[in-house]
Amino acid sequence: MNLLVQDVEIVGNITFKDGLTIEGRVEGEITSPGDLTIGEHALIKGDIKTRSVIVHGRVEGNITVQERCDARATSVIVGDITAGTFAVAEGATFSGRSRVGKAAVAAAAAASSPPAAPASPKA
Repeated sequence: MNLLVQDVEIVGNITFKDGLTIEGRVEGEITSPGDLTIGEHALIKGDIKTRSVIVHGRVEGNITVQERCDARATSVIVGDITAGTFAVAEGATFSGRSRVGKAAVAAAAAASSPPAAPASPKA
């Protein structure tokens, strides 16, 4: 598990493979096939696309996860959530729309795929 501590600030996109915990500030997209934990003091301004996420801090952006989005009591999420499952603890703040279930995740994946190239006209 990798850790970005509280005094780290990143402007730019982040990709990682396995697991990451962010305690600092990130302005940019976070993408991974792994698991993400947003610490209690963290601020994320950008979209998150991972396998799963646990949010203790603040996220200002859309969250798309294949499996589970877990909003803990100290979390503030301002943005839309698409997840296989979505859990919200008492005390958490969520302002946005949620789409939950395998069909929602599949639709989000299809929408983010690049469009197919048009067929070449026959001469």
